[in-house]
Amino acid sequence: MNYRQAVVWQKAMGIAREVYELTPKLPGEERYGMRSQITRAAVSIPANIAEGWSRETPRDKAHFFAIAQGSLGETDTLLTLCEDFGWFPHDETTSLKSLMDEVSRMLTTLRRRGREAD
Repeated sequence: MNYRQAVVWQKAMGIAREVYELTPKLPGEERYGMRSQITRAAVSIPANIAEGWSRETPRDKAHFFAIAQGSLGETDTLLTLCEDFGWFPHDETTSLKSLMDEVSRMLTTLRRRGREAD
């Protein structure tokens, strides 16, 4: 199966899209600060899932899924900061946070399967 058919990649792409939809709410002075950091982290999630999916060995796959998990944590932290600063209203991030939780669980499962296959 191609990574584009993987539900985890599709959902991770949804995270990246939602983050990009939120970033115009950031103050102008955060264009090269928070905006750059959060969009990079969000894009890293599906990018690393795709790279892991394309790897040969279970260990390599698990490694890239772990990187995606780290990027997900980074995105969550930056999102929380944006909420705390009042830049992103909590009611507009609820579905995104739910999607992030779902992808996190999926990545954990994929990483465990990769380790078990070694």
